[in-house]
Amino acid sequence: MQQKTLSKEVEINGIGLHSGCASKLKFKPAPANSGIVFVRSDLSENNRFPALYSAVVDTRNCTCLGNGLGQVVSTIEHIMATLAVLGIDNVEIEVNNPEVPIMDGSAKVFYEALKKVPLVEQNAPKKVLKIKKQVEFKDDKGNYVLLKPAETFKIHFTIDFPSAIVGHQEFDGKITENAFAAEIAPARTFCEKYQVDYLKSVGLIKGGSLDNAVVLDGDKILNEGGFRVKNECVNHKTLDCIGDMLTSGYYVIGEAEAFHSGHFHNNEVLKKLFENVENYEITEG
Repeated sequence: MQQKTLSKEVEINGIGLHSGCASKLKFKPAPANSGIVFVRSDLSENNRFPALYSAVVDTRNCTCLGNGLGQVVSTIEHIMATLAVLGIDNVEIEVNNPEVPIMDGSAKVFYEALKKVPLVEQNAPKKVLKIKKQVEFKDDKGNYVLLKPAETFKIHFTIDFPSAIVGHQEFDGKITENAFAAEIAPARTFCEKYQVDYLKSVGLIKGGSLDNAVVLDGDKILNEGGFRVKNECVNHKTLDCIGDMLTSGYYVIGEAEAFHSGHFHNNEVLKKLFENVENYEITEG
């Protein structure tokens, strides 16, 4: 298989979740072997952010890239998941402020917009990361994510919430484009109402609303129509995991098994993976 990029530019507009400010994205074709790079158009210098685990500076509520100079690009994970599933290796993503648009809290808009654009094969082989040995990261609460060998990219994600409206949910399967389009891309971020109230009280999520998140209030869903897909909560966690795995810089062949984990765990397990060259193999095709 050859590397691929977009055949033309794609523009998507929305608002930033925390700032509430207008946010414009431009997806641009990029040369072979250049990878996925976010570019802050509002900065005149030091404005390029390679989408790599080693450049992640914050994992609270999202995956956030930094350049070591205090400048960031946040909430990249839904875009990254879409690029992974569509097989886009090289793209420059221009954004006009520190936050990419949250859209409806899922990857649905990104997937539908980029799916319409033909891809261009490039004169370079696709690079693939094969997991050879199991590696695991577990926190002090028992939440964990592990990577282990498999023949395809698979995820087995489990959550178990006391709320009856969520409860025990699992996603267990291969990450195919069909599964992504039907079950994963439409799954929105979710939170409890008390979390929303607190974040708003400290000046965050100024752009947050029922239009871009599933909000739970005890055993009720505040969004009209309820959940969009079956097991929407764990499917959204799976969406985030797909996006975070692409910050390895490669398409992954292996299985991610996760329990109550998040962006922090995903970033830490990639650090552990790359600590030892015996854990993985980089192949072409």
